[in-house]
Amino acid sequence: MKSRHQCEALHFGASQLPMEDFFRNSERTGYQISPDGKHISFMAPYHDRMNIFVQSVDGGEALRLTSETERSVAGYMWADAHRILFMKDTGGDENYRLYGVGIDGSDLRAYTDFPGVRTSIIDDLEEVPDEVMIGMNRRNPEVFDPYRLNLRTGELTMLAENPGNWQGWMTDHKGRLRSVVAIVDGVNTQILYRDTEEEDFRPVLTTNFKETVSFMEFTADDRYVYAGTNIGRDKVALVLMDPSTCEEIEVLYEHEKYDVDSISFSRLQKKLLAVYCRGHKEPVRHYFDEEERELRERIRAHFPGKRVGMADCDKAEQRMLLYVGSDRTRGAYYYYDVNEDAPRKVAELAPWLDEAEMVEMHPVNYTTRDGWDIEAYLSLPKGYTLETARQLPVVVNPHGGPWARDAWGYSSEVQFLCSRGYAVFQMNFRGSTGYGRKFLEASYKQWGRAMQNDITDGVKWLIAQGIADPSRVAIYGGSYGGYATLAGVCFTPELYCCAIDYVGVSNLFTFMNTIPPYWRPMLEMMYEQVGHPEHDKEMLAACSPALHADCIRVPLFVAQGANDPRVNKAESDQMVEALRSRGVEVEYMVKDDEGHGFHNQENRFDFYRAMEAFLKKHL
Repeated sequence: MKSRHQCEALHFGASQLPMEDFFRNSERTGYQISPDGKHISFMAPYHDRMNIFVQSVDGGEALRLTSETERSVAGYMWADAHRILFMKDTGGDENYRLYGVGIDGSDLRAYTDFPGVRTSIIDDLEEVPDEVMIGMNRRNPEVFDPYRLNLRTGELTMLAENPGNWQGWMTDHKGRLRSVVAIVDGVNTQILYRDTEEEDFRPVLTTNFKETVSFMEFTADDRYVYAGTNIGRDKVALVLMDPSTCEEIEVLYEHEKYDVDSISFSRLQKKLLAVYCRGHKEPVRHYFDEEERELRERIRAHFPGKRVGMADCDKAEQRMLLYVGSDRTRGAYYYYDVNEDAPRKVAELAPWLDEAEMVEMHPVNYTTRDGWDIEAYLSLPKGYTLETARQLPVVVNPHGGPWARDAWGYSSEVQFLCSRGYAVFQMNFRGSTGYGRKFLEASYKQWGRAMQNDITDGVKWLIAQGIADPSRVAIYGGSYGGYATLAGVCFTPELYCCAIDYVGVSNLFTFMNTIPPYWRPMLEMMYEQVGHPEHDKEMLAACSPALHADCIRVPLFVAQGANDPRVNKAESDQMVEALRSRGVEVEYMVKDDEGHGFHNQENRFDFYRAMEAFLKKHL
């Protein structure tokens, strides 16, 4: 055992890294390669906002293509070898507008500069020159219509008028719109299909939303599809399917523990290469193509002990950008030519952080009170191991979503908190995705109930293991994790000494009433997943922390974006007001230029600076 003085020395030594080092913008990130393989693009700071740059693959000076100073570019893609498309919103309202610019910085255009309208990319239409397919809710805020956009003329052509319940689209390899996913009766999912764009869509399969059939890619001849489905099974499997009937032709891959997550498909060769599942630590890989397996193994051999992924490749699939990372580094990008087999480092995302000073993320498991096995992650302050960690202050960090999941890898938040002497505990409570249908459905109408019990059981497991000091456990989360934070200090107040709620739901009734307009077609589904404001009124009232603020007796820090379209600012306002009226200590941070989470660098700094002071005082 370490002495008290040794522990203090560890804590003091680790905390010398400035908070800003963990949360400042990456030097360069978001790398992509042009379709012709001649240029590399990336995002880098300009006036503390992430903007787009481009340079030759051979090096030389990079040219800045955008000059955003109010808010970072939200995302971008190559339209062709000479033009880049990018998205941005206003103040975090998530109404993204589409812009384009030449790679020499000329011909900057706004393609969808419509106030209050949200744009999404449906298909880059790689085989169709000068065109992309986009979705917009311009005609009706609640629904998105598909359009072809001519990048040369700016002309928009509506491809179909959404009747109000169409939610997703799929194109074939020729860029033709062939399939639509619709919500019918509020809770049923319907797949509509057509053989040609001259035909009307016709329904081919209707299932309850709890059943999954997801078209992932057309086969090379555009006749069949590779689909993920859990019909007749618990885990999502990869199957070959006839899209005109949704009949399974062949089961291609299924895993006993995890859902199929994604596939790798060669656009050049028009063939299926591999399928992936998210494992507890390493991804589960299954290859259908021997050349692909050999290539990936050859690439991974250059980076022992690291996670390697393909960030992008050129149209010829010969020149690639690799992302190489782990749980202890924000990662790096490498340029890789298949023929040369000699990776060349292009950029380190955070070169100011020493990997040796970062800590491991340990995959751990525990069992809930009703028998579910929960995969979780425990990160410890530097100098501790799973064997030596005893009586530590812990930050419990449930993820958002809630139908999402935590995964093994680098986290700036985790590393920051561990550097301040805290252990961080993250868990994939029931409802976390990737673990099958039963595990997902076990979360329905369980906000603040069984889902919260999973978090509570994890904390009690940590205490029973001797890792957590029971008097020094905090809880912190964002979005649903913010809800779980408030539920934790409301319904199990004895467990936590303080809490941090980041853009979290506090009242399930007001949350349902303030969702974005484009969520409304899915409202009946949300009623089945979360609860109905009339039929489940008592349950929702019992599980709404804002209605039980009198149960909270520990200090709380709340952070909120004023323009949040998902979790309205009123969710935080009512919680803070209810607590302050009782004299409970509440710190409240509101950023007027943010939405669902803080994206501007100076706002991130303010939030984590306040978090550090709050935890130092109370934990």
